[in-house]
Amino acid sequence: MNSTSACWDDIARLKRELDTADAVVIGAGAGLSTSAGFTYGGERFHRYFSDFEAEYGYHDMYSGGFYPYATPEERWAFWSRTIYINRYQDPPKPVYQDLLQLVRGKDYFVLTTNVDHCFQKAGFDKQRLFYTQGDYGLWQCSRPCHQKTYDNEAAVRKMFTQQRNLRVPSDLVPHCPVCGAPMSMNLRVDDTFVEDVGWHGAAGRYEAFLRSHQGQHLLFLELGVGGNTPVIIKYPFWNMTHQNPRATYACINLAEAYCPKEIQKQAICIDGDIGNVLHTLLQCGK
Repeated sequence: MNSTSACWDDIARLKRELDTADAVVIGAGAGLSTSAGFTYGGERFHRYFSDFEAEYGYHDMYSGGFYPYATPEERWAFWSRTIYINRYQDPPKPVYQDLLQLVRGKDYFVLTTNVDHCFQKAGFDKQRLFYTQGDYGLWQCSRPCHQKTYDNEAAVRKMFTQQRNLRVPSDLVPHCPVCGAPMSMNLRVDDTFVEDVGWHGAAGRYEAFLRSHQGQHLLFLELGVGGNTPVIIKYPFWNMTHQNPRATYACINLAEAYCPKEIQKQAICIDGDIGNVLHTLLQCGK
């Protein structure tokens, strides 16, 4: 922002949009979870993965997910620890809870590329969530031989507690119950990603939500979306705002808050930490 007063003006304008919009469409990327404390590098990585760093030489969890481990026992030692701390632990900051407070009682829907389940853990309605890129809490056949996913919590907790020397016990390595192939994460990293019944149901509910509010006063609220997959959230939000003169596009992102000139008059771009901005929004009007 050019000045503190300009930032306050944008926050006040965003608060008015939240209060008056017919519906809110939330688009959430990795920056939202980063603001909540789910960082993949730095101190948090060293706290949980210093032994992996010393052995394999990578310096963040993202790189660890692509490392060519020699054995499935090593691979699942990394993944079970990653899943446990990012899916079955809560983030240290109440950013998701603050966001829920801002939209509680409103007609909202969430489209997210995040796979850490933070929305549901914070209390968001599961029927109003569409996780487009998968879920750390689900496994699938790596081939895949069928379009089904499997809850992994019990198995992950065993792997997390029983791993030793950067390996899980061999009898805990998961295999597909249908064909016997190795299981893999239900994450969209290539064309083997399984879009199961739950995924298609959520996609249908999202499309129905957009159709039911077509032409209304919509707030497209983009939070922490970077440039890796702009075709999922960012570009569609820009396009739908441009097509609807009653819509507003709002982007909160640290050092990445911007929009095309075609929708500048309908846009609110706030360069700042998402958690701080949401907290300020909650204080407005108190």
